[in-house]
Amino acid sequence: MENPEVNVKFSGPDVELLLNNRAELLLALEHVTMEALRMPPEDHTRLCFDADDFRMLRIEELRLSAGAAAEKVRRTGEPFRFNPMSSRERRILHLALRDEAAVRSESSGVGGYRQVVVYPEGMSAAAHAAPLGPAGPHTRHAAAAVRV
Repeated sequence: MENPEVNVKFSGPDVELLLNNRAELLLALEHVTMEALRMPPEDHTRLCFDADDFRMLRIEELRLSAGAAAEKVRRTGEPFRFNPMSSRERRILHLALRDEAAVRSESSGVGGYRQVVVYPEGMSAAAHAAPLGPAGPHTRHAAAAVRV
């Protein structure tokens, strides 16, 4: 699903430091690099940082999660909401879900709280509005007040 133009692969005895906390440092380095290069969001898939096949394993994990979510939505008739994630990971979920029968997916939320929601086919997203942040609708106002 991903075919970046530039792959940066880290290796060595300390590579695990990059992968701690769900690869937080690896992803932060990738993000800072994209910002330094002033890459617009639509070009973010052109660059990929990886260590110990983290990306490949994460893509497979997302695909499996998409299948499990689709099955749960078909079984229960209720929407399934993934945790917030990057646009790259949301795209992987959407692509994995596009061939699943009787469900549809869309992104919901704002900024770092955007997430994929899987709905039964034909269900309106408005009928199941989600909170805008971790503490609900008021979080949006609190976050806007501290932006610089």
